[in-house]
Amino acid sequence: MAQSTAATTAMKGGGYYSRSTRGAKDAIDAAMPMLEGAVAALPEGTGPIRIADYGAADGGTSKEMIRNTVAALRARWPDRQVVVTYTDLASNDFSTLFKAMQGLDGSEHTYWAEFPGVFVHASGTGFHHQLFPDASLDLGFSATAMHYVAERPCMIRDHVHHVGAVGEDLAAFDAAAARDWEAILLARGAELAPGGRLVFVNFGKDEQGRYLGNTGGVNMFDTFDRLWRAMAEEGLITANEVRDATFAQVYRTPEEFAAPLVTEDSAVRAAGLRLVSARTRLTPCPYRAAFDADPSMGATAFAERYIPTLRSWSETVFRTALDPARPEDERAALVDTFYGRYEAEVARDPTGHAMDYIHSYLEIEKV
Repeated sequence: MAQSTAATTAMKGGGYYSRSTRGAKDAIDAAMPMLEGAVAALPEGTGPIRIADYGAADGGTSKEMIRNTVAALRARWPDRQVVVTYTDLASNDFSTLFKAMQGLDGSEHTYWAEFPGVFVHASGTGFHHQLFPDASLDLGFSATAMHYVAERPCMIRDHVHHVGAVGEDLAAFDAAAARDWEAILLARGAELAPGGRLVFVNFGKDEQGRYLGNTGGVNMFDTFDRLWRAMAEEGLITANEVRDATFAQVYRTPEEFAAPLVTEDSAVRAAGLRLVSARTRLTPCPYRAAFDADPSMGATAFAERYIPTLRSWSETVFRTALDPARPEDERAALVDTFYGRYEAEVARDPTGHAMDYIHSYLEIEKV
């Protein structure tokens, strides 16, 4: 039976996500030339310019990019108002997001205060649905979000993630991902005004088969799986709790991303969407890069800095897999044990440990 994934996709709150995911911001910053090109390609108009950040989490990783996009819009249209809408699930930490946008947390790139006539809104509905009225959006952006499927079609029996699935489990996730990608594009096609643009920075697999945390060293998801199953073998967690730790994610290939946009008779092309450009990019793990540049920091310090970036987005999967009948402090202790073991393993031997990012960069227009 398919299971909604809303409970397992929330990022760790209180600003933890942005503080612990420097690599995600690096990947977003690399998309700025695409966004500047998208701004230059927008058709002329007179009303407010509406832009959206889909799957924004706490907004910290994209704030500088949004600020620079607003600056580019103002450079082209000095007098037009700008409406920025952040979208994510209802469980998202919107409080932290709005504090950051208004500079109440002391952070930088507070474009809301820098530019007059900018209005910041939020939508607490997932991007698998249409979020804006027909033909009302000028520019849409999303980073590191659309690899989530709306529902887990099953629990993966032999691994925690799609990348390790086989047989019927793999086929079920592949089919769900294809349906969801079409639904995402059709929703965006309805929302975009003619001439509008989308810039997506999506987790995926590249032409060499690499993906997040698997770029030639230790495979991060295999490590998750091995450490979680070891806790079951010790009797710390149950077989059901092992099975229920299934990531609601699929890393699509470049061909899978492109298919609905380039297949002549597809519903997505009928909705007016066209692929402008596509490329893959590896963003090096900044924590690994810092350690390689200065090994004197020591393996323990590297592990202490590295594990929080894994934990910021994966913790909800393991926490929600635990039986809710367990006391909250017991569940918290088990999750701490799990990540503590990962940290200890990295500290013992940091060789090959890195969370390099693999993204597909897509620019899409509505004709």
